[in-house]
Amino acid sequence: MVKERAFWLAWSQLHGVGPILLKRLQQQFGTLSTAWSAKASALMAVEGVGQQSAEAIVAQRQQYDPETFLAEHEQANPDFWTPADADYPRLLLEIPDPPAVLYYQGLVDLQENLGQVPMIAIVGTRSPSEYGRRWTRRLSSALAKQGFTVVSGLAQGVDTEAHRSCLQVGGRTLAVVGTGVDVVYPWSNRQLCQQVMAQGLVLSEYPAGTQPDRVHFPRRNRIIAGLSRATLILEAPERSGALITAHLANDYGRDVYVLPGNSDNPRSLGCLKLWNNGAQGILGEDHLLDLLGTLPQLPPSAAKSVPDQIALPFDLPVDLTQVLQALTEIAQRSQNDAVQLDQLAPVTNLNAGEISSALLQLELMGLVVQLPGMRYQRH
Repeated sequence: MVKERAFWLAWSQLHGVGPILLKRLQQQFGTLSTAWSAKASALMAVEGVGQQSAEAIVAQRQQYDPETFLAEHEQANPDFWTPADADYPRLLLEIPDPPAVLYYQGLVDLQENLGQVPMIAIVGTRSPSEYGRRWTRRLSSALAKQGFTVVSGLAQGVDTEAHRSCLQVGGRTLAVVGTGVDVVYPWSNRQLCQQVMAQGLVLSEYPAGTQPDRVHFPRRNRIIAGLSRATLILEAPERSGALITAHLANDYGRDVYVLPGNSDNPRSLGCLKLWNNGAQGILGEDHLLDLLGTLPQLPPSAAKSVPDQIALPFDLPVDLTQVLQALTEIAQRSQNDAVQLDQLAPVTNLNAGEISSALLQLELMGLVVQLPGMRYQRH
C-alpha cells in the first residue's frame, strides 16, 4: 500500500481535484495509481470530469513523480495518513468526501481509528453565554469520564471549553484545525493546543506551515462530523458555522443532539431550529449518556482475529470468492459491517468494473446487500 499512498498524496496536489472526485476516480479505475496514467479520454468517463478538466489534470500530473514527491513531502510532514493506510480512521472512509491526506500530531490511539472507542463531537458558537459555557463543561466532562473521546475544532468559545474540560478530568480529546498541525489558531489557545497533543491529537488536512484561511474552517467541519459517532451543538446562532457541522453529521447518517436554550437568546436560535427539525434535545448529563447508550455497541474485546479463509455457502467463481472474502475481512477488521466499494480494490486487485459486476452477482444470489452511499455488507 506504500505505492498507493504516494498516489493519494500526489492526486491531492492537483488543482480542481477534490475529495469527492478522488473517490470517483478510485471507483472508476480501481486504484489511484491506475488513474494516474489514464489518458484524458479515459478520465472523461468519470462523473464531473469534462474535456477541459481532463486535459488540465494530464498537464498537472507531468509536474509530479508520486513516489519522489512522497519522499520529499515526508521530510516536512512525517506524520499523516491516506485512505490507502491501514490506520486511516475507518469512520472517515464512510463519508463521501474523506480527506486524501490527514496530518496528525500528538498521541495516536489506533482503537479510535478502528472505531472501537466512540468519538463524540462538541461544537458551538465562539461567544457562548455563561449558560452555554457551563453546560459545555458539564457535558464534556461527563463524556470524558465515561470513556468517550471528545472531538472539536480548537476555536474560541464552545470548542475551547470542550477541549479544556475533557483534559481537566483526564480524558482524551481530538482537535481538528483549519491550519497546519504546527500552526496554532487562535494564538490564545497555544497552551491548550500543547495540552491536547499531550493527551490526544491535533488533526488537519493541510500540510505543515499552512496559515489560517477563512475557507479552511468550514471544510474542516466535515472531518469533525465524519470522525464522530454523534455531534453535539451547544449554543449556536442562526448563522453559526457549527450548524454546518450539524447538517454534515445528519447527511452522514450520524446522530445530532442540541442543548435547548432560551428563545430570547440569539445564541440559542440555531439549536432550537435544529431541535424543531428533528435533532434530539439534551436534558442533562444522564439523559445524554442514555441517548448515546442507544448507539450500536462494539464488542468489548480488541480487534477480532481474521481467519485465513471465510466459509462460503457453496462454490463460487474465483472473482466472486475474492470479493466476498475481502468484504468479510474488511468488515471484521474495521468492526463495521458496511464496506465502501473502493475499499475492496486494494485487497482483491480487481478493477472497479470487475468488483461492481461481482457485487451485483453476489447481491442477486442473496449473499450481499447494497446500502446507501455505495456501501455493501454480507447478508
